[in-house]
Amino acid sequence: MRAPIIIVKKLPAAGMAIFPFILLKSKSLKADKEIINHEKIHLRQQLELLIIPFYVCYIINYLFNLIIYKKHHVAYRKIIFEQEAYRHESDLNYLGNGSWYGWVKSI
Repeated sequence: MRAPIIIVKKLPAAGMAIFPFILLKSKSLKADKEIINHEKIHLRQQLELLIIPFYVCYIINYLFNLIIYKKHHVAYRKIIFEQEAYRHESDLNYLGNGSWYGWVKSI
């Protein structure tokens, strides 16, 4: 999967996927294969849910987690889409070999 990469120096995270783009905080992160793979996993998740529903589910899942865990970082890491992306970010073949809707396993 190819995705245009845009550098956004004031990005609040190292990387972010906003279909169809990958946003990175610095140019040096373009060489980080794991962060690129992590964001590409998010792009596929967005396609799986037809883009807009992905963002709605992501935000609802985050808010639900924030109520339960009371801490931003924990709530973020417990988002089902983040769990799939973190679990497979180092497997650079995941998008080619992994099944679609892999995030369902985190529910």
